[in-house]
Amino acid sequence: MQFGIFTVGDVTTDPTNGTTPTEHERIKAMVRIALKAEEVGLDVFATGEHHNPPFVPSSPTTMLGHIAAQTSRLILSTSTTLITTNDPVKIAEDFAMLQHLADGRVDLMMGRGNTGPVYPWFGQDIRQGIPLAIENYALLRRLWREDVVDWSGKFRTPLQGFTSTPRPLDGVPPFVWHGSIRSPEIAEQAAYYGDGFFANHIFWPTSHFQQLIAFYRQRFEHYGHGSADQAIVGLGGQAFIRPKSQDAWNEFRPYFDNAPVYGHGPSLEEFTEQTPLTVGSPQEVIDKTLTFREHFGDYQRQLFLMDHAGLPLKTVLEQLDLLGEHVIPVLRKELDAMRPAHVPDAPTHASLKAASLKAASSEAASLEATV
Repeated sequence: MQFGIFTVGDVTTDPTNGTTPTEHERIKAMVRIALKAEEVGLDVFATGEHHNPPFVPSSPTTMLGHIAAQTSRLILSTSTTLITTNDPVKIAEDFAMLQHLADGRVDLMMGRGNTGPVYPWFGQDIRQGIPLAIENYALLRRLWREDVVDWSGKFRTPLQGFTSTPRPLDGVPPFVWHGSIRSPEIAEQAAYYGDGFFANHIFWPTSHFQQLIAFYRQRFEHYGHGSADQAIVGLGGQAFIRPKSQDAWNEFRPYFDNAPVYGHGPSLEEFTEQTPLTVGSPQEVIDKTLTFREHFGDYQRQLFLMDHAGLPLKTVLEQLDLLGEHVIPVLRKELDAMRPAHVPDAPTHASLKAASLKAASSEAASLEATV
């Protein structure tokens, strides 16, 4: 089981004092948060990709490469890589380069994003979002797995005798999660390739994501990658933690009430009741997170959104201390103890490399036997 945090990189005014960080301050804060994540024992740091204010992470591989140079254990990921508006060739090369720099501590989450205007900004049509995601990812997989690619499709110029460089580290492409809030087509795509499926799971009711994940598991089994409960699932979540529950509610309320995404809507009480948002003590975060397994089955990755809505860096770092010291150790122990032996661990570069070597050895033995 992997635990970590993801950031959307919003630049939001702190409603308690009216201060707004500069872009420079926010970018530096995101790096500091990633370093803190490794310090407190988390497994993953993931960043979104956005190309419009009030967000700053327009170049995830630049940021993750910088973080890679200052960490030794942390898995560096994206919480969205825009498969629809990025060129698959550039994705293949950027993330292979990052893979080498980080010694394999890299994976990524494909998504279509939540900003409609990004499509024309990059010369695409939002009405083609699903076909773009399907075609672009099919090309990306080939670029990582074939040394020389001949390809033609609908959405970009053809490739003839093209080799993406550098080649993936150890011949093993980064593991891919497909992230979705609402699209069964993306769950189907993840299942078809045997990739991971990441449910955002922060804004919508549990019942919605239960249907989406159940569909992915069913199709994963249909395509012969293993039983439904062996499918690779990741979940998002949100928390605000203080040692005393009432302190957490009092401190977080003005941030929630004024947040650009959910402020001025349902009350904090209503939102925590209907979504995975947990505000309270470490034990309350543990208790609610453990219910995720009841709803979705055994899963491999849990990421929390912690730095949003204008929360100051000092507060976020305090949140990570509480998460790392009081929450994650208990969750790790409890969830690992409940997971059956046949349900796989979260994929890593080391495990993917071992599986690749085993498959190559088995294929060589089979060829030798036929000769």
